[in-house]
Amino acid sequence: MNVFLRKSLQLTNAVKSSFSTNVWRAASIQAPRQPASTPEKRQTERKPTFSERSQLKYARRLVVKLGSAVITREDNHGLALGRLASIVEQVAECHLEGREVMMVTSGAVAFGKQKLAQELLMSLSMRETLAPKDHSKEEESFLLDPRAAAAVGQSGLMSLYDAMFAQYGVKIAQVLVTKPDFYNEETRTNLFATLSELISLNIVPIINTNDAVSPPMFLKDDDIPPGTKKGIPIKDNDSLSAMLSAEVQADLLILMSDVDGIYNKPPWEDGAKLMHTYTTNDSRSIQFGQKSKVGTGGMDSKVKAATWALDRGVSVVICNGMQEKAIKTIIGGRKVGTFFTESTDGFTTPVEELAESAREGSRQLQTLTPEQRASAVHTLADLLVSKEQFILEANAKDLSDAQRNGLAKPLLSRLSLSTGKLKNLSVGLKQIADSSHKNVGRVLRRTRLAENLDLTQVTVPIGVLLVIFESRPDSLPQVASLAIASGNGLLLKGGKEAANSNKALMELVKESLTTVGAEKAVSLVSTREEISDLLSMDDHIDLIIPRGSSDLVRSIQQQSLHIPVLGHAEGVCHVFIDKDADIQKALKIARDAKCDYPAACNAMETLLIHEDLMSGDIFNDVCNMLKREGVKIYSGPKLNQLLTFGPPAAKSLKHEYGALECCIEIVKDLDDAVNHIHTYGSGHTEVIVTENDTAAQHFLKSVDSACVFHNASSRFADGFRFGLGAEVGISTARIHARGPVGVEGLLTTKWILRGRDHTAADFAEGGGSVWLHESLPV
Repeated sequence: MNVFLRKSLQLTNAVKSSFSTNVWRAASIQAPRQPASTPEKRQTERKPTFSERSQLKYARRLVVKLGSAVITREDNHGLALGRLASIVEQVAECHLEGREVMMVTSGAVAFGKQKLAQELLMSLSMRETLAPKDHSKEEESFLLDPRAAAAVGQSGLMSLYDAMFAQYGVKIAQVLVTKPDFYNEETRTNLFATLSELISLNIVPIINTNDAVSPPMFLKDDDIPPGTKKGIPIKDNDSLSAMLSAEVQADLLILMSDVDGIYNKPPWEDGAKLMHTYTTNDSRSIQFGQKSKVGTGGMDSKVKAATWALDRGVSVVICNGMQEKAIKTIIGGRKVGTFFTESTDGFTTPVEELAESAREGSRQLQTLTPEQRASAVHTLADLLVSKEQFILEANAKDLSDAQRNGLAKPLLSRLSLSTGKLKNLSVGLKQIADSSHKNVGRVLRRTRLAENLDLTQVTVPIGVLLVIFESRPDSLPQVASLAIASGNGLLLKGGKEAANSNKALMELVKESLTTVGAEKAVSLVSTREEISDLLSMDDHIDLIIPRGSSDLVRSIQQQSLHIPVLGHAEGVCHVFIDKDADIQKALKIARDAKCDYPAACNAMETLLIHEDLMSGDIFNDVCNMLKREGVKIYSGPKLNQLLTFGPPAAKSLKHEYGALECCIEIVKDLDDAVNHIHTYGSGHTEVIVTENDTAAQHFLKSVDSACVFHNASSRFADGFRFGLGAEVGISTARIHARGPVGVEGLLTTKWILRGRDHTAADFAEGGGSVWLHESLPV
């Protein structure tokens, strides 16, 4: 079995296993192919299209259309070779992955014009050549006939494609077509038989209209000849690619243009918005502008071609071909261009609209009184108790699905809700409400800059928050309450394992917001939006807060290039038992820090023991206590050298176990413990157990972490236990907020200046005004 066939079968099998409800299209085009069925017959045979972008990775047969504006230079003289090379590379990669790719390309006229312009220049007289004006470009529009340019350019364009694809070991074939080819039964049958044969031979067909004979821009009559099959009128390469896609039963058609996708009105007009998803219901809400200067089809033509193909079972994306890696990004499921999908009753609101609504909702919350915002949070707190059964039933569905799917035990623990958890949540939310009255609009500083010129600094909401969380549905009401209390708009993206619980809790959040008329301020992103797409919405989102595994947080921190991320990637927390520690206190604190909730980010992961204690019973007592609790122990390098028979060596001293496992290591003194924490810790929470106040003070001052405790369990590093009511997360960053982040961490400031008729010139030399800079009481 050759590589191409093997990859094709692997791709097909992946699709079949992932789409049990979706009918997979024909395995391949048979060669020779029977005459194409009529469009009317195909209406009854059509295959279902992809309903979500995430499914596009399963597209096996692709048609990629390159518009003139994509492969032509901005000055309209020749081809954009760098851009074209990138597209060829992507098509070649798709081909080598086992996908069947056909290209519909423009560019022959542009390439031919470039060559003919040189001939035109050579034919000018010496006087014209030396003239200041560039006569060649000025007269080119009528001196260079497009038919002649196409004839000259076609061979050169194909030679260029052949050289580019050869770099990847991919063979290509040129297929020139004219309009009558699609309306003559014999030529139509021959055309698709040729395409079938080329694909079966593992060759990429490159299709273009034969502009030397019948350039599309000169077609005036779109009437189909009597007695021929009906189809889309072939006016340009958009309609050509749509026709081809339908005939070969392609899975995906990518129309590459010089705009980012479909806008609700011409992109240069005020209020124009990119439509990431287009359904047939959107056709009446779009205004079309002028067509491309270098192509024959405008956006109106592209939409008609796309909807025609969609109606015949071909998924379509219109995108900007100038965007880097556009084809691969689309196949990867990212939000690029406009995705055409069939209208469905369950179509969800685009996340951009949710973000805009959250912005408006934030401004609505800011206009409310503190008492009104607190009232909404109190309502949510009461609903958690009064609708307990409704919540637990939804949570039971998630737990059942999670157990069936083999979700890890630590994640199952986080996923589970109970009567006790809901009551604690309710209490925490009431704390948020009661402490929220002086959050927004609180005066931090007042300064009299000059006579009758007073400056005030006040707290204001950050704007729109995006909180991404895994497994823990109890995060949803906590974060929603903090957002409401601080006047922030909020987008929530929960894990699919908690879908039912999150939906139920979100209903309660909406119900509480309705009481103050700000129901749009908080929304749950329920679409299968790629996280990477959400992280690129810097026009809509002001702060991202990830809550979940270290892999999730680290991935978001790396991907978010323009939106700040508040959070921590790991919770490698330490408990240090000093030589002056009370042994019973040490055992109690260590047990709680590790065993109270092992999956929590504030659980102990490494226990440090002063080396002077190794001569006593402390080590055995600690090990026996942990073993009784079911904790698996690993030894650090120093401890491992001391013991002949002991716990297995830890693979890493910087590791978050998140389970009933921990590492034990010895340190020679207090400073060694501090150095160990700085080397292997994550800056989360560190604990010293000692009766020596001097040692404790040195530890508290020296350790550079968000939380540092003396004789207290690391499990106290929590917003509720700190009296913050709840937390949106724990931050190990050093800017803005650190440690458990409550309402205050979701606020920023603005400056308000009140003057009379002051100008900066008044304070220049001879201006008459003088600076006071006098601090005023807050």
